[in-house]
Amino acid sequence: MRKQAASAGAGASFRRRAMEGLAAVLLLYALLVFALESPFVSTSLSGGGAGAGAGAARKLHLSFGGAGAGERGAPARPAKEPRPAAGGASVSVSVSAPGADGQDRRLSRFATGLDVRLLDTPRSGVLRRSVADAVAAGARAFADLEGLDPNAVAAPSSGELEGGGAAATARCPHSIALTAEELGAQGGRGVVELPCGLALGSHVTVAATPRGPHEERNPAIVVLRDGERPAMVSQFMVELQGLRAVEGEDPPRVLHFNPRLRGDWSGRPVIEQNTCYRMNWGAAQRCDGWRSRPDEETVDGLVKCEKWIRDDDDRLEEWKTSSKTAAWLLNRLIGQKEEVNFGWPFPFVEGRLFVLTLSAGLEGYHVSVDGRHVTSFPYRTGFVLEDATGLSLYGDLDVHSVIAGSLPTTHPSFEPQNYLEFSTVWQAPPLPDEPVEIFIGILSSANHFAERMGVRTTWMSAVHKSPNRVARFFVALHGRNEVNVVLKKEAEFFGDIVFVPYLDNYDLVVMKTLAICEYGVHVVSAKYVMKCDDDTFVRIDSVVTEIKKVPSGRSLYMGSMNIQHRPLRQGKWAVTYEEWPEEVYPSYANGPGYVISSDIAEFIMSEFMKQKLKLFKMEDVSLGLWVEQFNRTRPVEYIHSGKFCPFGCVADYYTAHYQSPRLMLCMWQKLLEGRPDCCNMR
Repeated sequence: MRKQAASAGAGASFRRRAMEGLAAVLLLYALLVFALESPFVSTSLSGGGAGAGAGAARKLHLSFGGAGAGERGAPARPAKEPRPAAGGASVSVSVSAPGADGQDRRLSRFATGLDVRLLDTPRSGVLRRSVADAVAAGARAFADLEGLDPNAVAAPSSGELEGGGAAATARCPHSIALTAEELGAQGGRGVVELPCGLALGSHVTVAATPRGPHEERNPAIVVLRDGERPAMVSQFMVELQGLRAVEGEDPPRVLHFNPRLRGDWSGRPVIEQNTCYRMNWGAAQRCDGWRSRPDEETVDGLVKCEKWIRDDDDRLEEWKTSSKTAAWLLNRLIGQKEEVNFGWPFPFVEGRLFVLTLSAGLEGYHVSVDGRHVTSFPYRTGFVLEDATGLSLYGDLDVHSVIAGSLPTTHPSFEPQNYLEFSTVWQAPPLPDEPVEIFIGILSSANHFAERMGVRTTWMSAVHKSPNRVARFFVALHGRNEVNVVLKKEAEFFGDIVFVPYLDNYDLVVMKTLAICEYGVHVVSAKYVMKCDDDTFVRIDSVVTEIKKVPSGRSLYMGSMNIQHRPLRQGKWAVTYEEWPEEVYPSYANGPGYVISSDIAEFIMSEFMKQKLKLFKMEDVSLGLWVEQFNRTRPVEYIHSGKFCPFGCVADYYTAHYQSPRLMLCMWQKLLEGRPDCCNMR
C-alpha cells in the first residue's frame, strides 16, 4: 500500500515537473519570437524585398556552385532582385545590421544567382582552369568589396565640383616642347601627353627624319607568295590618341596619319588617315598623289588631298586653253634639256629632315609639311578635340623635337563629369510585378562607365518607360580594387548593374551570357531574352516589332546570322584545334545583338545546372552551339536580319555596333526626330 502511494506521488511529481518545463520552454519561445519580430529589436535589409527583415546574424549566400545544386524554376511573380541559387558549396557573405560594425553591406542584392562554379567541368575544355582561377579570385574580390564602407566612395560635394576639389584646381600647360633626348628617355613609343587635349587653334609641330626601308613580312601589310623576297617598307605614324583607354584594348585613335614612303598595294607613295574606336577602324581617307575632286567637300576651305604626282599629261589639256600658260610652257621647253615635271614631289623623303605641323580648325585637322598644305581630315562624329590627350609617334622615324602650342589650360575632368552624371533621372525603376515581354542583358566591363552612361541617357531610357521591358548591365569584377570601389557606388546608385562575381577575362565573357539567361528566366520571367554590348545602340521598338512577326509559341533565334563560318587558325583571333576541333562553327548570331525565346534560355539554364554545357571562349558561337542542341528536339525559327549590324551602322538599323557615347547621343537625337539614321562615317 505504501509502495503504491509512493509510486503515485512520484508520478504526480514527475508530471508537475514536466508541465513546469514545458511552460518554461513556451515562455522562452514567446520571448524569442517577440525579440525577432519586434521593430525595436530587428533590423530590415535595405532593398531586400520579401523576407528581408532578418536579424543581424542573418547570412546571405552567393552560391558558387557544387554538383549537388538543384535547378530553380521561374517564379510566377518575379523576384525583385537576383536570387542566390540554393545548395552546393557556397561562399557566404554576411549582411550585418548597420549598427553591428558601422557598415551597411548591401552589394549582394546586385549579384547574379548563377552558380558560376558549375562551369568547373571537363566540358569547359581548355577554359576550365581559367574559370576556376577567375571564380576563386572573384569570390575574394567580391567579399572585400562587400565589406567596404559605402561612405568611403561617396560623391564629392557641390563645393568640390565647383572648384574646391583637387581635379578642379588642376591646370594644364599652354605649350609643350620636347627634344629628342627627352622623348627617348620615355622608352618605347614616343608619346607626348597633352593633358587637356586640344582646342580650336591648337597646333603640334614635329621635326623628324624618315628612316630607310626595312624588310616587312607582316601579312597585314604585304602578301608574300612562295619564293618571294620580303617587301621593303618605309612608313611611320603620327597619331592623336585618347590615352584614357579601356583596359585590354588599344587606345582610341582620334586621328591616324600614316605616310607610306614606298607605297603599299597601290605601288606608289600614299598617305592614309583614319580614326579608330574600340579597336574598330573607320573608312580610311587615302591621299595617293591626286588632288581631291572639285565636287568633293572641303575642310575649312582646304581640299582633303593635295596633288604631288609628277605627270606631264594630267594638266596639259587644261593649260592649252590658256595662251599665257601655253606660251610659258613653250618657253620652258625651248632649251630645256632635262625632263619637265609638273606638280611637286611626295612630301617625305627617306633620310631628309621634314617639319610637319598639325593644326585644329573649325571643321577638321590640317597637316602641312615644310610650310605647304598636304592634307585635311574632317572631324568625325564620336570624337572632340579634348579627347586628343596624347600624341604618338612611331614607325620608321627619328624624331628630333616636338612643340605643341595654343593648348587649353583646363579640361572638363572626367571624375567630376562622372559624378555630375549621377542623376536620379537615369536610375532604373523597380522590377515589374508581372513577367515581362523582353529582357535586355548588356555586357559591360567594370571601367566602362562612359559607355554605360551613353546607354543610360539614350535608348535605355526608352526601355525604362515601358512596364514590360527591362534592361540590366552585366559586369564582372576588375583586378584593381579602386575600379571595383567606384563600380560599387555606381551599382548602388543606378540599380541597373548585375555582378557576375568572377575576375573579368576576355575569354570568359560567355559566363556573363549565362548570367543574362539566368536573370531573364529566374528573375523577370521574360518571354524573350536579348543580349547586346555596351557599345551597341538598340532601336528597341523596332526589335520588338520584328519579334511580333513570329507566330506565337515558336522557338526563336534572331540576329545577324553566320552560316558555315570557319574558325580562324592564324592571326590575332586565332582558334586552336584544341579549343575548336571542327572545321566549321554552328549557325550563330553575331554577339553585338541577338534575341532568343524564353524556352531556349530555360533549356540553356537546365543544361547548365546539369553541367552539360560545352563552353567556348567566343560567347556568340557558344550560344549558337546551345541553340543547335535545343533544335534537335524542338524546331527553332532562325531569323537573319542584316539590320542587326555587327560592324557599325546601316540604314534603318535595329542594332548598331561600335557606337561611342557621343555617337549614341547623336543617334538618339535623330531617333527622337523620327530619323533612324547613322551618325558615323562608315
